[in-house]
Parts: sequence; C-alpha cells; structure tokens
Amino acid sequence: MTHPLLTALAQARRRDAPMFVKWCELGGVPACPATPASVARFVTECAALGMDRLWPAVKDISRMHVSLGLADPTLGAAAASAMSAIAAIPPPRSWPGPLKQRFDELPYDIKVHLAAHEAQRERALRRAQNEAASARQKLTALEAPTKDEKTNGNEAAAHGKD
Repeated sequence: MTHPLLTALAQARRRDAPMFVKWCELGGVPACPATPASVARFVTECAALGMDRLWPAVKDISRMHVSLGLADPTLGAAAASAMSAIAAIPPPRSWPGPLKQRFDELPYDIKVHLAAHEAQRERALRRAQNEAASARQKLTALEAPTKDEKTNGNEAAAHGKD
C-alpha cells in the first residue's frame, strides 16, 4: 500500500508538470528530482512540439522543483543548449566571440529578450547612420558652389586678364 503523502506528491507533480511527468513515466526516468540531463533529453526528444509548447513545459519543470525546495534542473548548460538547438536564436552580432559562445547557455526567455533588444538597437543605429549620411549629403550640396557661381567667377577672372 502506498503512503497517502506519496500519492498526493505524485498527483501534485502530474498537475505541476504534466507533459514532463508523462514523458518520464514512459521513459522510466524520475520526474522529481529530475536531472539536467533528463530535462535536456526531454527537450531534444520533444522538439517537434515547437517552442510555443515546449518552453511552458520547461517552466513547469522549474516551478515543480523550486516549489519543493529542490535545485532547478532547467538551469544550466545542458537544458539551455538543448533549447538553443531548437530555438536557433543567433547571438548578438556586436558581442565578442567568447560571449557569443556563452549565449547558447543562457535561458531561452533571456535570449529572446536579448535578441529583441539587440534587433531594436541595430535598427536605431542604422536609422541614425542613414540620417547622418543624409545630413552630410545636404551639407556638401550647400557648401559646393553652384554652376552660376562657377561661371561668374571664371568670367570675372577672364575680364581681369584683358
């Protein structure tokens, strides 16, 4: 006979992270406490679900562990790298090489935020560069002598020589 507390805990796990718990039951892997490797494998094997369904499932795994006072197996390189392989969010172009390599280790939600922020920054930078180029062209056009000024200057120089 199973202890009622263990039954209640198992029900809570199913409620808190149903997709992961079901996957663990099918694979014979403990759902709680889960290992970072099992979370990474879950993410990899369920990649066909897409990030819209997979990311909430990963957050459920995290909440389930944190609510029980356990270490969060979704944090760290194993799960982050598995999510990165699916999400395919490129690191910011402005980041130096070593930081670009570390970008894949960041949690998915942080990468989404950074990528959006970086795209906005790039657009603002391009817009400012285009405005500066346009202003330079206008200034150059204003500073350049017109044809009439050039012609009048040449005629005056020619009359002065006579």
